[in-house]
Amino acid sequence: MRALASCCGLMATALASVSPALCDPVADFYRGKQVSLVLSTGAGGGYASYAHAFAPYLSKHIPGNPTIVVQNLPGAGGLRAMQYFASVAPRDGSVLGLVHSSVPFAPLYGIKGATFDPRAMNWLGSINSSEAICVSWAASGVTQWMDLFDKTYIVGGTGAGSQMETMPDAINRIFGTKIKIISGYSGGNEVYLAMERGEVQGRCGVSVSSVNSTRSDWFPSHMVEVPIVIGMHRTPLFPDIPALAEFVPDKRTRDILDVLLAYQDMDRPLLVPPGTPPARLEMLRKAFHQGMNDPDFIAEAKRIKLEIDEITGQRLEEVLANAFMLPADVVQAAKDAMSMGGQTK
Repeated sequence: MRALASCCGLMATALASVSPALCDPVADFYRGKQVSLVLSTGAGGGYASYAHAFAPYLSKHIPGNPTIVVQNLPGAGGLRAMQYFASVAPRDGSVLGLVHSSVPFAPLYGIKGATFDPRAMNWLGSINSSEAICVSWAASGVTQWMDLFDKTYIVGGTGAGSQMETMPDAINRIFGTKIKIISGYSGGNEVYLAMERGEVQGRCGVSVSSVNSTRSDWFPSHMVEVPIVIGMHRTPLFPDIPALAEFVPDKRTRDILDVLLAYQDMDRPLLVPPGTPPARLEMLRKAFHQGMNDPDFIAEAKRIKLEIDEITGQRLEEVLANAFMLPADVVQAAKDAMSMGGQTK
């Protein structure tokens, strides 16, 4: 019996010395596999730029090096994709998600169709954290904060769950601005095209990186202006542009704004559906961290002007947990500040 145990030990040692990967069930699962990275947005926008840029480096650090294919599942401001991850997507680690940063908070506000629980998702991390901005076509004449009170500022939106609609709604209700939302665009890139065609004057609730990743000439050529930073603080990117928090009249309004802006810690969040095997989840979080810190990815992001700032999956879980534990009256006030939808184009 002792001789048999010794023999088995020698065999295990020999096998391990030949190829440790042969004993790695996670690597075995991903080797030669095609993994889907499903976006809650349409093709051609900022999320797509991030997904296509990051996918090769995420794959590089996943044992077995699967091929990651980017797919688009837009609709209802990102709700359609979240419902897919909650109820339909395979739960084996073969499907990843990159979703709107605001969509995980939709159930908190009771948005129709948001029947998922974002806390049940497995969050890998976020590629960036960013204050949002309102951006306006320079020729529209809407160039500064006070213009939002004196002029009609027409912005495009993609659906009730998107921050492109919830943010301008909230700004109108809290501060009394005159932002008009035209809903029904399939994605952020379609809104940019509508700005170029003159259908709308701008987009509210967008990150600087989203603009730079698809319209890198807009800011340097002064084709667009930034009337306001949708944040608690000014951004170094636009130090002369005020932040919304500078105009809050009292502490309660500031608390409401804190709720509304909680999503900014998760600007480009990645997830896998509930039920993903723990070993694969742990590996995917590790691969996410390694990909984010890969010197080649950092160089590529700089080359194509993508802002990156790693936020861990654990931090995303904390952000969501804290938001869903806020006092009901503060959440209700934040909900009341959003009408959840604009005029359909």
